[in-house]
Amino acid sequence: MISIQGKGVSTGVAMGPLYYYQRAKSVIRRYQVEDAAAEWDRFKAAQAKAVEQLGDLAEKAREEAGDEAALLFETHQMMAEDMDYEEAIQGLINDEKLNAEAAVTDVAAQFAEMFAQMDDTYMQARAADVKDVSGRIIGILTGVVQGGIDSPVPVVLAADDLAPSETVQLDKSKILGFITEGGSGSSHTAILARTMGIPAIIGVGNQLKPEFEGREVIVDGSTGSIVVDADDATRAVMMAKREEQLKRQKLLEQLKGQPNITKDGQSIKVFCNIGNPEDVAAVLSNDGGGIGLFRSEFLYLNCSDYPTEDYQFEAYKKALSDMGGREVVIRTLDIGADKQIDYFQMPKEENPALGNRALRICLNRPEIFKTQLRALYRASAFGKLGIMFPMVTSVWEVKEARKMCELVKKELTEEGKPFADDVQIGIMIETPAAAVMSDRLAKLVDFFSCGTNDLTQYTLACDRQNNDLGRFFNPHHPAVLRLLKMVCDNAHRNGVWVGICGELGADLELTETFLSIGIDELSVSPRSVLPLRQKIREVTVSEVKEKVLGELLSDEITL
Repeated sequence: MISIQGKGVSTGVAMGPLYYYQRAKSVIRRYQVEDAAAEWDRFKAAQAKAVEQLGDLAEKAREEAGDEAALLFETHQMMAEDMDYEEAIQGLINDEKLNAEAAVTDVAAQFAEMFAQMDDTYMQARAADVKDVSGRIIGILTGVVQGGIDSPVPVVLAADDLAPSETVQLDKSKILGFITEGGSGSSHTAILARTMGIPAIIGVGNQLKPEFEGREVIVDGSTGSIVVDADDATRAVMMAKREEQLKRQKLLEQLKGQPNITKDGQSIKVFCNIGNPEDVAAVLSNDGGGIGLFRSEFLYLNCSDYPTEDYQFEAYKKALSDMGGREVVIRTLDIGADKQIDYFQMPKEENPALGNRALRICLNRPEIFKTQLRALYRASAFGKLGIMFPMVTSVWEVKEARKMCELVKKELTEEGKPFADDVQIGIMIETPAAAVMSDRLAKLVDFFSCGTNDLTQYTLACDRQNNDLGRFFNPHHPAVLRLLKMVCDNAHRNGVWVGICGELGADLELTETFLSIGIDELSVSPRSVLPLRQKIREVTVSEVKEKVLGELLSDEITL
């Protein structure tokens, strides 16, 4: 039996085979083949499998988001079987005796360059498509599985860490839990695990060895402990703990349908954070009151080219329709920093967390922003929509964003396309600048939503992705909590409601604080709804408010 210790970031106990995430190889081997005919057969088999995979993805996309969404994968199918593309690869294999992986790589580069040089913008965009299709074929040839998991049974997935673009492609049905070498509690792997309601452990470093793959592991996301090849006694203890957690979850089920109201009558909304329309099922099954954060960037991460207006419209429409009239707040595109997308062709930055990201990209590239806003307003006809702008630091940014909203509404009216006239406009408070300027910003919007992950990072000058910083990254820091109190006061003076959509919203140690400073809404992962509701219903705010605010605002220092 081998014991490993990491940091738990999503609670629960899981047991299953350990599986290392398969990442595509960045360097493709080049060599001469003796049997060109056999090598061509290798390519044709990989091509056929790629076409089959793309067909499955097209059907899945059609079921989830309509025909427009399926069109992308159907286009990729046709590209994979394009005669010119095939002939170019066959020529390299037959004439130069090049191995299939290298031949596909060379032809992909050649075709991508050809498309990129064309004058037509539609054809230019096909450069990304040919790279994506070729990458899929190369992955099959090299044994790397799209989505990173090739297992007939669910696994405990291990990786150094996972980029957002990798997490969106995972086959969620195959994952029992996560283990990562690095990462942080606010990494996308951790956020995904909490959304899925499965255990996750980060920061294990080099304790996981290659020879552990396939062996049975038990992970405890509450303590951060991992056991490889557990003995009978340890397995019994861990499984008993898992049963206790399942029993507790069943008790929490009794809270479904109950109000989020304290013992002395203070009410607060409990909403959910999601990354795609399919997550709505988890929101509803966990009795979330609405969606406080729909991370729309995951739609972009899941595409090999800019998602069209219709593609986005179908996704937003589905989420709003499935929520049946409950509030849905959709955050506009928030990429940059740790969320990079190849087809955006963003220049490398020395400090991307402080660079061109989120609303800054949208204001610098208005054609992208306008496409998304058109999709959002069209979808607003199917539910109760709120639009939220991320990474705000000044009044002028909000004014510019609102101008674009008015332009879009004017265009849709002229085109006769319906949209709701009661769409709420809000901003994320995730920079100290936005918090300090919240008295002025409140005059321009209907709501604030505090992104505590980034607000903590920027307030404490502490990289939230750097697990080595440990105790220095402290979301409970008085500076962060005082900023939240300031934001609440400024918002309420101007008739604006305030939510928290960062991971701090689910921190039960701070629920009393949030109720005391006047937070109106907490948006958390779906599995956190019922534990949070239980905590809210146990609090008497009038009994704790004076103590909480006294500690928060006190200037006394104990040495």
